[in-house]
Amino acid sequence: MTPPPDRAPPNPLLAGPVLPTLLRLALPNVLAMTMAVAVGIAETYYIGLLGTTPLAAMAVVFPFAMLTQMMSSGAMGGGVSSAVSRALGAGNAARARASALHALVIGTVAGLAYSALFVAGGPALYRLLGASGEVLERAIGYGNVLFSGAVLVWLSNTLASVLRGTGNMKVPSTTILATAVLQIVLGGCLGLGLGPFPRLGLTGVALGQLIATSAGVAYLAWYLATGRGRLTLTLTGIPLSRELFVDILKVGALACLSPVQSVLATVVFTGLIARLGVLPLAGYGIGQRLEFLLIPIAFGVGVAAVPMVGMAIGAGDVRRARRVAWTAGGVSAVNLGLLGSAVAVFPDLWAGLFSADPAVLEVARQYLRWAGPAFAFFGLGLTLYFASQGSGKVLGPVLAATLRLVLVAAVGAWLNARGAPAWQYFALVGAVMVLYGVSTAAAIRLTPWGPQTAAAARG
Repeated sequence: MTPPPDRAPPNPLLAGPVLPTLLRLALPNVLAMTMAVAVGIAETYYIGLLGTTPLAAMAVVFPFAMLTQMMSSGAMGGGVSSAVSRALGAGNAARARASALHALVIGTVAGLAYSALFVAGGPALYRLLGASGEVLERAIGYGNVLFSGAVLVWLSNTLASVLRGTGNMKVPSTTILATAVLQIVLGGCLGLGLGPFPRLGLTGVALGQLIATSAGVAYLAWYLATGRGRLTLTLTGIPLSRELFVDILKVGALACLSPVQSVLATVVFTGLIARLGVLPLAGYGIGQRLEFLLIPIAFGVGVAAVPMVGMAIGAGDVRRARRVAWTAGGVSAVNLGLLGSAVAVFPDLWAGLFSADPAVLEVARQYLRWAGPAFAFFGLGLTLYFASQGSGKVLGPVLAATLRLVLVAAVGAWLNARGAPAWQYFALVGAVMVLYGVSTAAAIRLTPWGPQTAAAARG
């Protein structure tokens, strides 16, 4: 007798060995996110070919573009994956299908709201970051095109998160890889006017992202609607339920505070370093680039942990759920710790790639020596934040991020008032990374992941 499409054989995420299963799921995510970083590098390169003004315009829009991705993929996306995986772990395929539909509604509404907010309020935000004159004009034009399609980014990451919640990491990761390649090609062609394409500048770069993302949305929607996944996405026959919206939003909406706080912490710290002058800011920028490249590793492992934790919670196996979380955190801590230790001992391995100016290199070395040893704690905290989404209990890790932001602002202001040198600010970066990792781990340890969560998943 053939099982129905949504009743696949028992999922190995519930019974397979934790570490090998986690690594198998994490690898496609890490590769996909690394490719996403490559998009940023490529776009920075060919926008640089357009001139200094477009490059400056992109710089003031970039934090808000990154925030779109972080909120829709890592935060709300975690809430979506959590809801789907907990339902499947509890053996409730109907609830998993309904959760997918509700996730699609949330992604659509959030994307439209994001568009409205940043198209209307973008100019004020860009001015806040110091843009004026032609830079502001270019930033507004670029941001208006880019954020008019924010709903596409939200839908792409929502559909990918539904698939990740079923334990399918290959299809979302392959789609992200293909979308990234298409975005690099189209952005370059439309931005620089290569071949038969017109030279549209920043507008062309933004259009390249929207076209590529549209293709990714179309493929993921087709894949889910045609029943090729563990669940089939259907738009009819499922009544909208307040309880299912709450089940996703209690994780996703709360988790969205974490990337907002991360962006604020970066903005505050960058502003503090900028007061020290151009050389400290340039050296800090070199170190910050490496910190940005660490995120895909922690993200890839953390997102892989979400369905493993969620399915274990849904099945009532809290002990396995916690073992997955601690294993994932340990994997990220070891990987990022090794990298951080290497650049702390040999900082020119990284800093030397970006500058030959001795003064800039010295500042970059200071940053890497102080922050590098703390990368392990950064990876631990970020990965545990994702794992906690699978449990449906994310308040503790979000509060850990709040503590990090408060300390950066408060201690940073105190250092500024004292006229502290750059190395003391960099010591603050390392200290708050350690505190973030330790406090997130403590929150996971003290938060009960009890059977009531599994009961809710069964409906």
